[in-house]
Amino acid sequence: MTEQIINTTTVHLSQDNLEISAYLAHPQAYGSYPAIVVLQEIFGVNIHIREVTERIAQQGYVAIAPALFQRQAPGFETGYTPEYIEIGRKYAWTQTQVSELLNDIQSAIDYLKNLPQVKPHSFGCIGFCFGGHVAYLAATLPDIKATASFYGAGIVTRTPGGGAPTITRTPEIKGTIYTFFGMEDVSIPSEHIDQIAAELEKCKISHRVFRYDGADHGFFCDHRASYNPKAAGDAWEQVKQLFHSVLGA
Repeated sequence: MTEQIINTTTVHLSQDNLEISAYLAHPQAYGSYPAIVVLQEIFGVNIHIREVTERIAQQGYVAIAPALFQRQAPGFETGYTPEYIEIGRKYAWTQTQVSELLNDIQSAIDYLKNLPQVKPHSFGCIGFCFGGHVAYLAATLPDIKATASFYGAGIVTRTPGGGAPTITRTPEIKGTIYTFFGMEDVSIPSEHIDQIAAELEKCKISHRVFRYDGADHGFFCDHRASYNPKAAGDAWEQVKQLFHSVLGA
């Protein structure tokens, strides 16, 4: 399909007496479009996440990337240095809570519902790294019909803020979920991928699990040394197929 000319802006969502910053991209042409929530890595709504949001909008979707660390560090946006990785991990795993994350994502969905160009009942999400884990959680929201979860570490062993591992919520997933993993990613052992696949199968969730040989953590991000063009290219085609088949565009 021909890529759409898009508009971008920063908007603010109201949630728990807090204004959450979010990056919004949408086709310029008049129409009715499905909508996608884009969930950040531990590095904030940085250039990579904004570019992904724009790429999705160019495919004929309204896309929004809420700042998941708004409570911890408003405006947080970094590159990929070891010191920023440590800071981002602290925010992600010890200072966020599942209930707050899901409420913030729902706030983004509710904001989208009020936009005249958003097609009703056509919402999906995509997330990377920490956002890949959060996307697995977001898939449990009733509005989310299609989810793309990229290299979400810890799904089998933990959940943001503590508690039962996120995999225990698999029966609550409402729509279709695609998961993407690099087989060189030491943060996600192959046995964890097997467990996720088995649980999705056991719970009869519509799903596909993609495993890329030679790909490491962050293989989709062309701002990282681990970028893998072949794996990223195939994964992008799978994401487009998922969103188009479930949501249309």
